[in-house]
Amino acid sequence: MVSMKTPQRLQSLIEEGLIDTVVRQLMSGKEALVYVVRCGEETRCAKVYKEATHRSFRQAVDYTENRKVKNSRQARAMAKGTRFGREAQEAAWQSAEVDALYRLADAGVRVPKPYNFCDGVLLMELVTDEHGDAAPRLNDVVFTPEQARAHHATLVTQVVRMLSAAGVVHGDLSEFNILLGADGPVIIDLPQAVDAAGNNHAKRMLLRDVDNLRGFFGRFAPELLNTDYGHEIWDLYQRGLLHTEVVLTGRFERQQGAVDVGGVMREIRDASAEDAARRLRMQTAR
Repeated sequence: MVSMKTPQRLQSLIEEGLIDTVVRQLMSGKEALVYVVRCGEETRCAKVYKEATHRSFRQAVDYTENRKVKNSRQARAMAKGTRFGREAQEAAWQSAEVDALYRLADAGVRVPKPYNFCDGVLLMELVTDEHGDAAPRLNDVVFTPEQARAHHATLVTQVVRMLSAAGVVHGDLSEFNILLGADGPVIIDLPQAVDAAGNNHAKRMLLRDVDNLRGFFGRFAPELLNTDYGHEIWDLYQRGLLHTEVVLTGRFERQQGAVDVGGVMREIRDASAEDAARRLRMQTAR
């Protein structure tokens, strides 16, 4: 296996003995560069976070609502937008993914196993396909109806486990940040994950995550387009009835009542923003 020249951001991990060599760049995403690295006999991946000025993914207030920072000085600096505040915000943004990854792995969610976080670099498991190569993203794979139904069911179960066992909503779940590993789908890219109990936008984000899964797999198994797992999951969660073994129906009867016009308008704006982000991801994935 031939190694490449070590990127500057990974040099400190080599000096610390956390990695031995850098094999190649795996991908360039909206908030990070990912490299394949060797650690002893193991092949892993290193996610190098881009600085805020070089990222296209904005740290929206919806995602960062109620995120904890170390102290009140940091909070004040972040609110004022000072240099220290921007650095603190950047650190909080990166640690959000690290914290979510460890939290979800402990809860048994299908995410890459995290190993270390050092100098803005997340060292984690390299998800591979049945041939041992880096696993593809779902958007690069064509499925049979049977495969689509099976993977959709697996991922809905993972959404339930994320929420019921870890209290987490992914917030940006789609075919662009799910890998097809040798033993099934693996969820990646969690810097926008939110704590469901502490974020007023958690319901909308969960519904969008589940809708994205329905829309993608519905291309291959159209009957999935008639399901409504999102509202069913959130309703059970709100009533304290959601657990990892819950049996879902994919059906939900909405309560009739007054229309929240403001909420509807927010949904429309969010859908437009999500569509624009999706188009950007499709362009950068080409």
